[in-house]
Amino acid sequence: MDDVRAALLAGGLGERMGTLTARTCKPLVPYAASCRLVDFSVDNALRSGIPELVLMSLHRERDLIDHLLRHWDGRGLKVHFGPHDDLVRDPSFTGPLPERTPELGTADALISNAEYLFAPGARDLLVQHADHVYSYDYGPMLRAHRESRADVTIGVQAIERRYVKLFGMVEVNDDLTVRRLVEKPPNPTSDLVFTAFCLFRVDTLVKVLAELAALGEDGWQHDISRDVLPAMIATGRKVLAHPITGYWADIGTVERYHSGQLGLIGHPEALRAPSTLGGPPPRVVADNLVAGPFPKGANVRGSVLFPGCEVSAGAIVHRSVLLPGAVVGPGVEAVDTVVGAGERLDVNRTGIADLEP
Repeated sequence: MDDVRAALLAGGLGERMGTLTARTCKPLVPYAASCRLVDFSVDNALRSGIPELVLMSLHRERDLIDHLLRHWDGRGLKVHFGPHDDLVRDPSFTGPLPERTPELGTADALISNAEYLFAPGARDLLVQHADHVYSYDYGPMLRAHRESRADVTIGVQAIERRYVKLFGMVEVNDDLTVRRLVEKPPNPTSDLVFTAFCLFRVDTLVKVLAELAALGEDGWQHDISRDVLPAMIATGRKVLAHPITGYWADIGTVERYHSGQLGLIGHPEALRAPSTLGGPPPRVVADNLVAGPFPKGANVRGSVLFPGCEVSAGAIVHRSVLLPGAVVGPGVEAVDTVVGAGERLDVNRTGIADLEP
């Protein structure tokens, strides 16, 4: 994949994540008892043999950049930090990063970073999101993309029809060409959703972005799935669907954060990303995902226990997520909830909480 470059979208505020994002950017929220949300996409790029990844971020950038420098850059993958690249690599620089004008959407992020994304050396651009959790080798997708001579190949996954309205719905022909993509349709007509990672031919993408930009600021929504892909379909470019099986989760709310991690208990194959939290690799114990020793004298079922959390003897923890440093006191019941990092729970709690800091 020497002629593929990755573009990692990591600019979301994470406003629907409650206090999980009160002190950190969304890509750095802990996940899977071992790492951060962003680590899954970066690990997929590295393991697929992509030589360079361009980070596109806006919020709490310095923390995210420091994480990627510490754990990923130069370890088989070059991480490019866009307009901040030279600055953050200067050992003498310790100050805050210069502020940048916020972008209106994901397509604007591509345009703002065009000089890095479309620099010589890349024939195709892989677009990823920093808040999607899955384990995937992009090699077969790239082969299908090039053999079909597609202008863009998008990942799709079949889900229950009732949930399609939360995602980008995709309709395909028998040959897997995409005839329609609708973001969050009120009445879905397909059970396929866009997994929000895709491979663009660089030359085609540059042309389409220029066509959309010519509409003016109010002529489009500045979004990849609402504008770029529908425009490519409408203008006769070849948009190919590539089916994705296995675990895939879009982490946009506290509820999805909770349910997505519980879903990992039955999909240990998705736990490829290395530990970046400093604890031991997680393992499945009975029906729990655990990093560190399993609590003694407690009733723990179907839960995710991060390194450094504590469950007291006599406590009950069912279908819950305990972040680093969380403590569930003696006799306390934590059911279907998330206990925040460093939070001590001394009263029963049932249901997803807004994670008091």
